[in-house]
Amino acid sequence: MNKTDALIIGAGPTGLFTAHQLKLIGLDCHIVDNLDKIGGQCIELYPDKPIYDIPAIPECSGKELIDYLIKQIKPFDIKFHLSERVEQVKKEKDHWIVKTNNETTFLTPNIIIAGGVGSFEPRKFTLKECEKFENKSVFYSIKDKNIFEGKTVSIFGGGDSALDWAIELSKNSKVNLIHRRDDFRGAQATVDKVKELAKSGKINLLTKYQISDVKGSEKLESIDIKYDEKETKNLKTDFVLGFFGLIMQLGPIANWGLNIDKKTIEVDTEKFETNQKGIYAIGDICNYPGKLKLILSGFHEGALAARACFKLARPNEKYRFEFTTSSKTIKKRLGVKSD
Repeated sequence: MNKTDALIIGAGPTGLFTAHQLKLIGLDCHIVDNLDKIGGQCIELYPDKPIYDIPAIPECSGKELIDYLIKQIKPFDIKFHLSERVEQVKKEKDHWIVKTNNETTFLTPNIIIAGGVGSFEPRKFTLKECEKFENKSVFYSIKDKNIFEGKTVSIFGGGDSALDWAIELSKNSKVNLIHRRDDFRGAQATVDKVKELAKSGKINLLTKYQISDVKGSEKLESIDIKYDEKETKNLKTDFVLGFFGLIMQLGPIANWGLNIDKKTIEVDTEKFETNQKGIYAIGDICNYPGKLKLILSGFHEGALAARACFKLARPNEKYRFEFTTSSKTIKKRLGVKSD
């Protein structure tokens, strides 16, 4: 059995930064993730997508952000358990006994759920003909943007992912951006940029259209799109990208007795603790008044949850806040020489 001060469920950016915060205050932790790699949604869904809202970093990709976070926790000995999903959580006195699908067992006073939106999969085209081209010419996420260089790419969707990728891929590819409505759900600055690129001919913008057919034998050759259930247009294309959001599956978390509403977990804003003492929820999976689903919000939530863990992990010690710039103890943990 693995005894630890805290168990983090989720190896995405929020989970990684929370591990850093736990280690800074002298607490041990393990991280469990059902994916086979570190990085969560940043790696699984948008490793090459530019991110613009990380403080002090004007622009970085999802992969670069994860690389920075891994580098940040490198001085610490953090144990990862990848390709494992937490199946059972049971209370025993002041601790939780946690078991994964691989029979790995943990004993801990603190569980921090940083699992993004839980187990997730992208919403797909309802058109059955798309299935034979899936992961060949039809994709729902981008792992290597270089395969689209010099090709024609048809992007479906009206949210941030569709808009961001339309802008990014238009630099080296011919892009068709197709949406079933005139209005977009993305950030206004991004919408304005797309319309600007459409006006200059960099993006072929088609609204009130939906996919109606895909054509090709060995490889995708073209698609049919239908305008407002009337006119049909044929577009030559090499690739089709669908960005319709994610289907969220909480999985076993739904059976842990947590205060769940609309697939998110209600928390307080002091410790980000759930209705179960010693279980915290941070990142996209938690909810509270004024919640913003931003990575930087998850960092803030993780920092407070980490300090709340100290009380349960060290009940006979008093937590003393120290600035990283002046604390000799923290500098020692980071391997930094004190002045």
